[in-house]
Order: sequence, then structure tokens, then C-alpha cells
Amino acid sequence: MALFEALVVLHVATGAVGLTAFWGPIVTRKGAAKHRKWGRATCYGFLGAGALAIAMALLSLYGPEHRHPEVTDRALYEGLFGWMMLYLGVLTIGFVDYGLAVVRHRSDRRALRSARYQAMIAAVVISGAWCGIYGFRVGHPLMMLVAFIGIVAMLIQQRYIWRKVDPPRTTYIGEHFRALIGMGISAYTAFLSVGLIRLIPEHVFNPLIWAGPSVIGVSLILYFTIKGKRTATGPSSGPRPHPQ
Repeated sequence: MALFEALVVLHVATGAVGLTAFWGPIVTRKGAAKHRKWGRATCYGFLGAGALAIAMALLSLYGPEHRHPEVTDRALYEGLFGWMMLYLGVLTIGFVDYGLAVVRHRSDRRALRSARYQAMIAAVVISGAWCGIYGFRVGHPLMMLVAFIGIVAMLIQQRYIWRKVDPPRTTYIGEHFRALIGMGISAYTAFLSVGLIRLIPEHVFNPLIWAGPSVIGVSLILYFTIKGKRTATGPSSGPRPHPQ
């Protein structure tokens, strides 16, 4: 218990950095110094929180369940605070890794086909698949939903990585936005569904709490995707005058 509580304190500290700084890159001008500064703080915070979430999930799987007395079903406890938390930690790290990598390798997306990046994507898919299967076994549809969202996100990333024809030069910007907003979705979902219920345990199964981050995050992804396409195409300038 002492080790678990220490991990919780560190997890809360790093998560608070990520959750707070997350909005900085969204509201600041893209590519500017402040955008990069807030982005680094967000990524480092979520990387730490994701790694600590994995450690806590492993302890929850093999440790006593009285940390959350509001959940009396041992199988459901393992699902929510074990396998789902493990998956969300891996998913958060996976989104951070990919979101930074597409910018780092924007001139050569084939570098993302290396074993190092593919192993991270595979870890997300495997942990997500097991989260979904376990959720089906214990009859918890929201576990299946978050697993489905993460797996689909990984397939979209693979489509960008492995497509034969090179996409437009600025496509990586949309990939960057989707990955790092996806990072925020997974982190906020974990915070609301696993962390916040310590304060309001009666809402542990409230679907609005679980679905809220996904609704807001997907809306932001759609907004920045449409905005990015408009910026890439630019306004129509009409026919050019004939040179004199």
C-alpha cells in the first residue's frame, strides 16, 4: 500500500502538469515558441503519468482490491483499475510517441516503419484488444468502447505510415494534432473514470464521465482537421491577370 500511495502521488503530480498544460498548445499559435514550450510540458507530464499508470495497474492486478471499496466485484475491479488503466497508460504513451515522431520525421515518414515505432503501436493494439475482450467478459461496454477508439486510432496511424503514395507535404500536421489530442482524450478519460471517482465514487459507472473527453477531443480533432485543410488549400485567388 505504501508503494501504491507513493505512485499515486507521483502520478497525480505528473498528470496535473499534463492536464493543465494540454490546453496551452491548443490556444497558442501553431509552431510558435510558446506552442512548442507548452507542448513539451504536456508531453513530459503525460509520459510520466502514463508510465506511473502502468505501474499502478500492475499493482492493482496483483494487490488487494480494498483501495476502491466501492467496487465489490473482483473481476470488474481488475478490469477497471487493472487492465483498462494499463491500456490507457500504454495508449497515452503511444499517442505522445507518435505525435512527436511525425514531426521529427516529417520529411521521411518511412522512418516510422522501424521496429521501434511499430512495437509501440503493437503494444497499444494488444493491450487495447485485451481491454475490449475483458470488458466483454465482465459486461462493461465502456471498456470495449475505449479499446475500440484506441485501436482505430492506431490503424489510422498505420495508414499514414504505410501508404504507398506520398501524401501532401503538410499531412503530418494533421497527424500531429490527432495524436496529441488523442493523448489528451486518453489522459482525461483515465483521470475522470479512474482518478476522480476517489472523490465521487457513486459516479464510477456514469457514462457521461467516460464519454465526455472523447466528445470534446473528437470535436477538436474535426475542427483542426477542417482548419488545416482550409489553410493548405488557401482561398481561391481567381484567374491570374495576363502578364503585360
